Amino acid sequence: MSNRTSGILLHPTSLPGKYGIGSLGVEAYRFVDWLADSGQQIWQILPLGPTDFSHSPYQCYSAFAGNADLVDLDELDKLGLLIDKIAKPTKAFPLESIDYHQVRRFREPYLQKAFNRFRETGGFGWDEYLYFWNENSWWLEAWSMFYACRKNLKAKDWSHWEASLVSLNSEALHTHYRTYRDDNEYQRFIQFMFFKQWFALKQYANKKEVQIFGDIPLYVSYDSVDVWTNQKLFQLDQKKQPIAVGGVPPDYFSETGQLWGNPLYNWQELQNQNYDWWIARLHFNLRMFDLVRIDHFRGLESYWAIPYGEKTAVTGEWLKADGEAILSILQSQIGQLPIVAEDLGTITEEVHQLRKKFQLPGMKVLQFAFASDSTNEHLPHNYESDFIVYTGTHDNDTMAGWLLKVKGEERHLLKTYLGNSTLNHWSMIRSVMGSSAQTAILPLQDILGLDSNARINTPGTIANNWCWKLSDQVDLKECGEHLRFLTELYNRL
Repeated sequence: MSNRTSGILLHPTSLPGKYGIGSLGVEAYRFVDWLADSGQQIWQILPLGPTDFSHSPYQCYSAFAGNADLVDLDELDKLGLLIDKIAKPTKAFPLESIDYHQVRRFREPYLQKAFNRFRETGGFGWDEYLYFWNENSWWLEAWSMFYACRKNLKAKDWSHWEASLVSLNSEALHTHYRTYRDDNEYQRFIQFMFFKQWFALKQYANKKEVQIFGDIPLYVSYDSVDVWTNQKLFQLDQKKQPIAVGGVPPDYFSETGQLWGNPLYNWQELQNQNYDWWIARLHFNLRMFDLVRIDHFRGLESYWAIPYGEKTAVTGEWLKADGEAILSILQSQIGQLPIVAEDLGTITEEVHQLRKKFQLPGMKVLQFAFASDSTNEHLPHNYESDFIVYTGTHDNDTMAGWLLKVKGEERHLLKTYLGNSTLNHWSMIRSVMGSSAQTAILPLQDILGLDSNARINTPGTIANNWCWKLSDQVDLKECGEHLRFLTELYNRL
């Protein structure tokens, strides 16, 4: 990566998709072409795991598995795995949003048919599949079993399965594998196809000199294969329920804080195991992506522990973590860490020192810059070069939406700072592109000047999140030309 770069934030599900959702197919390749033509060197995405009922990329059933929603059906057809032609849906998919229920109801029969064809034609004996299995069985075997049991046992979560399964009894695991063999093999097929498509797309992007910027949530979901198979690594009681859960106290996004509900790590047990699980997770992601962001980086130094059962994140305490040990081990193995620290919110000096010790870029967000005075750390004149600046993140309103809502003293400072009587998304984009930050990342919605209807997530809420989708890429050409102009103007090409 050169000294000054820029890129676009867009999750693959938000790409146009003729089957109701973005995928790893032709539209993704077309988007990479647009990035390269626009002078962008980075495509930042959100986590790619299989999501729970909330559809949040930050609440996944596995820290390693890929999301079946992203497997491209047309690519399966090209492999000869779909004998039947893909039919038009009886009900048109929404153009600018994702109806996950409709999408999965349409896609699932085709994924199942492709699996059946794959198995019938000896796919599990393909050299490519055998290589994939040899490389990934260490997590894939457990994931396929978790998927099969969760599908068939219909319990609230893994802790409500029969005791022998909860305790990972080998005989019980063998019995359930034989019982649910089809579902186990189906999920192994899905993962093979996901990663086959993913690495082909990544290779294409890299050839176009576009780097993929991935994201690692600090925590994993309670109802996940990771907690089920690594119970000692988490703070669980004798009934296998969390003792305390993760979140953050009241902040910019919520007066009652953010209650994520994820189980907290047992840092003593992590240390006893030489942090192997975390190190494996980091290596896995650094193979998948060229650069990764650790979400809620502060939690590697200290974390907000909320007693299990609390309704908000107001009640809790900060406890010490040992992320320094994890980063030290990784650095001793690979040298310079291609990691970005998401250090937003109330950050202590200890967190700053941890980030600086490992020379990790931090983050700044322009929408946070105008709530105080000229000393605000998010104002462009206060940036140090070792930062990535955003107009907004996936948790913010779109820039056009935010500009319509900002009022009072905040709006006055904004107008004074920019020296403009007319505010628009391009004037804000200029501000971050022209800053001293090493990298500028722009959500695609901000490039297009889309209003709040294109917001992808509102923290502290569940409904209507992660649903926004680009209807097509037609409008990208014109704004891409202007984006390239700004990229060259501010020496980010």
